[in-house]
Amino acid sequence: MSYLRNAWYVAAVDEELTAGEQARPLARTIMDEPVVLWRKRDGAVAAIEDRCCHRHLPLSLGAVLGEHIRCGYHGLEYDAAGKVVVIPGQLHIPSTAQVKTYRVIEKWNFIWIWMGEAALADETLIPNVFWADHPQWKFTRQAVQHLKCDYRLIADNVLDATHLTYVHASTIGASSITEIEPAVEYSPDHVRVSRWMLNRPPPPAYAKAGGFTGNADRLAAIEYRVPNFCVNFANCYDPGCGGPDGDIAKSGHSIELVAISLPTPETATTCHYFFAFARSFGFDDPQTEQFFGPGMRKVFEEDFVILEAQQARMNAFPDAPQIDIKVDLGPNLHRRILARRIEAERLAQASAAQ
Repeated sequence: MSYLRNAWYVAAVDEELTAGEQARPLARTIMDEPVVLWRKRDGAVAAIEDRCCHRHLPLSLGAVLGEHIRCGYHGLEYDAAGKVVVIPGQLHIPSTAQVKTYRVIEKWNFIWIWMGEAALADETLIPNVFWADHPQWKFTRQAVQHLKCDYRLIADNVLDATHLTYVHASTIGASSITEIEPAVEYSPDHVRVSRWMLNRPPPPAYAKAGGFTGNADRLAAIEYRVPNFCVNFANCYDPGCGGPDGDIAKSGHSIELVAISLPTPETATTCHYFFAFARSFGFDDPQTEQFFGPGMRKVFEEDFVILEAQQARMNAFPDAPQIDIKVDLGPNLHRRILARRIEAERLAQASAAQ
């Protein structure tokens, strides 16, 4: 499988890596490559190939020693540049005693990794997850979920809001989603699918959170950015206040919620799913925090079942035909945009190699 390598992906949640005496190596396969991450003495994160160049033992089975990571087989120590700096009982260190290293940056409560050419790693290209430290938003980050599915299936799922009606019927789903034609916008690296459902019954969870006793104006919008960044915007306002011509400032009741998806490919059929929620209401309400923390995770778990079942059937019948329907416009655009970027990267690399 081909991946877009010159891009930032989430390698870990910041809390997965500790510093000091509690520092431990973290193993993670990304794009079929074994990576080991650790925090150095000063708290900075390092990431190198998870393989000792001596006898190939995963370095993640070793130990963190201050700035270095030590192989658990023969004690070779590696620095953050992937170079062997200590060989027990031997002064000479061969120049070839090194493994691949990766650029990493800690931002927005995540550890981001660049799997492509290090010289092209531009920090400004990290997805804008500003909700993580914005005073007007409550950010609820979730632990990483390992899924047995192609990471692209997650963007397919997110960009098709009609599945909420069926998969999430008791929580955030509503039949009105299937009744409204979406507005679809796209550019070379971006897709947006949005619907305004005006003066309709809000989903049960949103009605409770916003105190709606009747109908509401609801926005369901999804944005995708290459290669894997998806944001769901779920907003509800009093009837007459929403829509393209509405004035949401006049709404006595309102909720604004975002669900952030950042799946990282592990292999062609597995991924690490990093996701988080942010809301602009109920900061100090324990019940609201319970629902939009553990409760929303349960909503996502309903998707996990669908995604893994999809992949299992695709694995069993790889050549089975499938059809497209109207709701596939957003997902299909995501696939085409990503494929074009991957092909452009391949051609650029081929040209540079000549």
